Amino acid sequence: MTTPTTPRPDTYTLRAARPGDLSRIEPLLTAAGLPIAGVAGCLDHFTVAEAGDALVGVAGLEVRDDVALLRSVAVQPEWRDRGVGRALVHYVIAGAEARGLHALYLLTTTADRYFPSFGFARTTRDAVPAAIRDTTEFRGICPDSAVVMACTLGGAARAAGGR
Repeated sequence: MTTPTTPRPDTYTLRAARPGDLSRIEPLLTAAGLPIAGVAGCLDHFTVAEAGDALVGVAGLEVRDDVALLRSVAVQPEWRDRGVGRALVHYVIAGAEARGLHALYLLTTTADRYFPSFGFARTTRDAVPAAIRDTTEFRGICPDSAVVMACTLGGAARAAGGR
């Protein structure tokens, strides 16, 4: 005898993270091998993707002055390759531009080929502003071997970045 299953919805929505989402965000990040240190402190700059009542993806910013660290981009395995991650990153970048931020930075050990399509390019740790180098991720959570990437925000610079 087979048990009927509820079909998985094919649609999702993006929205700003709320304090109650933290208990669902942290396990997703942990399962993806991403750090959770500091997430609670910058949750007001996080975006989640939901399908029904399920949290299927997340992306966040750690804002410092007029720049930010793009962090915590993760999608549930069964939702990968469906555009959720791409939608989250585009949404977060658009939000950063709307806030008047000048640049985004990120550290990655696995996705250095993914982020150039959003305008990110490799850079050095020394080229990153002190405000970003002072984040927990830069000071020790991410290994020194992590690739550092930067994306200048704003009209002409974004158009040249390939988005």
